[in-house]
Amino acid sequence: MRFVRYQQDDKPVQYGWIYADQVGPIEGTPFGEYRRLEVDTSIQSVRLLSPVIPGKIICVGRNYVEHAREHHADVPQIPLLFMKPSSSCIGLNDEIIHPPQTKQMEHEAELAVVIGKSGRWIAAERALDYVLGYSIANDVTARDLQRLDGQWTRAKSFDTFCPLGPWIETDFDPSDALITCRVNDELRQMASTREMVFTVSQLIAFASTVMTLDPGDVLLTGTPAGVGVLSPGDKVQIEIEGIGTLSNSVILETSHL
Repeated sequence: MRFVRYQQDDKPVQYGWIYADQVGPIEGTPFGEYRRLEVDTSIQSVRLLSPVIPGKIICVGRNYVEHAREHHADVPQIPLLFMKPSSSCIGLNDEIIHPPQTKQMEHEAELAVVIGKSGRWIAAERALDYVLGYSIANDVTARDLQRLDGQWTRAKSFDTFCPLGPWIETDFDPSDALITCRVNDELRQMASTREMVFTVSQLIAFASTVMTLDPGDVLLTGTPAGVGVLSPGDKVQIEIEGIGTLSNSVILETSHL
């Protein structure tokens, strides 16, 4: 099943589900008891928002060997965790804002895991039981600020730096799915999730030894090699086989001028 958060015209934002090219509302939320109502609206006539506003976004660095190599960094012996704020989330077709503080803003295509129930000290063999579904994320990064600061919070946390969507797919196998990223139709990234250093199950288990995972939390599983610069006017499209495509355009921030 595909869960969405959507808005039609000026009506309130609500959760829904997709069947074919139609969307229908649900009573409740995907993270608790819910009831699917009739699909009654063309998906083209609604705005798809970030499918969840996470309580926290847990990210994993250097989880693909070739990505570590392109940055001349060692592959971590244990998962390298960092976080992004929920205020960085945007949805399908929303604009990524290029802030004035960076001269090197880059894309990072990633598989996103949406947690469905609370857990701490989760065993790896049971980890997927805690997953509601999967989505697509772009861990947008101000690479020059990441190098300058020596830690990653500022570089990863600007508003709009976490495009997420277009929906949550519950029927998905994360073990071997192709991830591609194109900028202005130029192929930048392509790899399979089977190339992850640490699997989804291992990442959930490890993260849960540090913090309680709650419903609606999002885990970003790392990016393949091929990250590159995004400039105002660019269109970035990330596709994950079995989920769909997340598209966003880049604009220059002007509110500070």
